[in-house]
Order: sequence, then structure tokens, then C-alpha cells
Amino acid sequence: MKTSPFIYLRGLRHAEHTVFAVNDGQKYFTDPQFGRRMAYSSGQQVKRSIIEALNLPFAAITFNWEIDKKDKKANQKEPHSPCDPTFADQLLGGYMKAESGSFTVKRRSPLSISAMRPLHPLLGGIEYPTENLTFDRTSHPEHHRVNVYWLENGKRGAKLEDNELSEWLTTNKRSLPNRAFIQDQTRASGLFVYDIAIDLRTLFCVSTNKLEPELFPHIEEKLKEQGWIESQNVFGKCLVCPLEKRKEIISSLAHSLINWRITSNQARTFSLMETVAIAISDNANQIAYAIRGDLREDTERQQAIPKIDETTRAELFITPIASSYVAGSIGSADAIDKAEERLVELMLNFDYEHQL
Repeated sequence: MKTSPFIYLRGLRHAEHTVFAVNDGQKYFTDPQFGRRMAYSSGQQVKRSIIEALNLPFAAITFNWEIDKKDKKANQKEPHSPCDPTFADQLLGGYMKAESGSFTVKRRSPLSISAMRPLHPLLGGIEYPTENLTFDRTSHPEHHRVNVYWLENGKRGAKLEDNELSEWLTTNKRSLPNRAFIQDQTRASGLFVYDIAIDLRTLFCVSTNKLEPELFPHIEEKLKEQGWIESQNVFGKCLVCPLEKRKEIISSLAHSLINWRITSNQARTFSLMETVAIAISDNANQIAYAIRGDLREDTERQQAIPKIDETTRAELFITPIASSYVAGSIGSADAIDKAEERLVELMLNFDYEHQL
């Protein structure tokens, strides 16, 4: 039986009273079967969190701007990466660079990453009712200024001087505290899962195909000078990352795939997002069976219970916190370490240099 060139991983986490994204409030989608709002963290956010957790040197990104001399406006253009797989974030995260007058270079990431979303529509989602937040600096009123402008015909007019403002406040018996309100904010709680597929065929192999190039010529020469090995996989000729560098990256990658955290959310929304269980398999269906939510039929209204199924053909690593949320689960304190070790073993054992 031929071994699958894929590693599939499912992580189950508990999130409590948090916000995954804060740019425009908590992101959500509506489940079509149960009609519930499902809070989620996008695959892009999960990927960024994983890459940041690698704790390896990152490639420098060039941010491009164009300034219009006439209008004096600055317009941001597409940022450029060096497209250099000697950096782990480029090798694992993928890249693309397309410039006028130059050929396009593109590498697809060997990691396919899902959004982190509720294990089941009835086991996690958005909290209700919504809440109103405040940006409050009333404790030091003399330190923080309050600017007030006259409003004339719906347009901002002149700024009130201090004596004008004082007279208006006294006459109208008003106060203007250093406080701002943010309306109708939501948070997320419950059990959430994320899925990752690792394509071992391209994990450490960079194509040297000239028709759809992954490498600029000078980068290809650089890789050869640094000991990258010329080989061939199912996609064609390629360069393979040297063994010692593979070991370094594998160790960091195994750790980051399991121990990543969303650290870009606000201080008020931090959650440990503790890991409840990890499932690993070379079969995507098995990780879905192993960690799932089951509907209950013995209740008057629809309910679901979380299920960690050890009868599936997936390797399960269950932490002690699982007994708080999944009935009958028995975890071990070293489960995360063992899952990390298993990922390292699987990635090290693949023959990257002799795939054909």
C-alpha cells in the first residue's frame, strides 16, 4: 500500500469570551442548516499566526508607494517579497511577484489551512446580547484634550476657543468627558477546530520549471551554491532543501502548527485558546471522524455534544483540559509534546530527495 504524501491535522481548541479579529468587529458566517451565526478566524489569520510562531528569520518585504506630484496623494501599491525560499516564511508560506516588464514568479504554499470555526453550529459561536465598549480617559481630564468645533449647515466650522467652550458648557449645563463609545460589539466562545493539510511533495522542494517559474535565475543559483539538491518530483525538476536545514525547519514547523496563538487581537479579548485535542492522519476523513460534534436525539430541542473518537484511524493526542468539555475523555499533560514529536517524525521520514 502506497504511503500518502499528505499529513492531515485537526486541532480542537476552547475559546472563551474573545474576538478573533478586531478590524471591523468579530467576523462571522451563517450556518445554512441551523441558521446560527458562526464566529471564525480566517485561514489567512491562522496561517499568519503559524508563520509568526516559527521563530525563524523572516524575509524582508518591500512596500511600494506612488506619490502623485499634482494631487500630492500617496497610493499604496502591491508589496513585493524577495521570493527567496532560503527564508522559512517564503518556503512554507508561498509567494508571488509580478512586475511590468518582468516574468512572474509564484510558489504555492505546501500548507493548506482552513479557517478556525465552531466544531458544530451548536457548540460555539457569537455571544448575545451585544455589548458597548468605551475608550475612556476621564481619569486624567487635564492631560487629554477635548477639541470642539462649531457645526454650520452640516459642515465643520471654526474650533471653539477655551473661553467659548467654557461659556457654552456653563450656559447649557453640559459636560464633554474624554470618553468614546463603540456600539454593538460581539465576542466568541465555544469549541473551535482548524484543519491543516501538509503536502510533503512540495514542502521542501522548489520547482525549477521555466514555463511557470518559482525562482528568479539569481535565486536559483543562490540555492545551488548553498547546497540545495537537484532532484525531481511528480511535478518535474526541482531543488531540495539540504537535510540540516530541513531538520531545523521541521522542528520549528511542528511546534508552530500546534502551539500558534492569535496575538493580534486586542488586550480586552485575549483568550488562552487552550488545545483540547489534536488528531493526525494521512487520511482527511479520519481526522474529521476523530474530532466531531454529534447531534443528540434524546432532548426536546436540538443539542450537540463534542466527540473525541479513539476508534478512528487517526492518532489522537488528548490534553487534560478535554475532560472539562468532552465527557469520558482522559488526557495527558504531555499530549502536546507527543503530537509535536509525531509531526517531526512524519516529516523527517519522507524521502524528499528520491520521490520518483
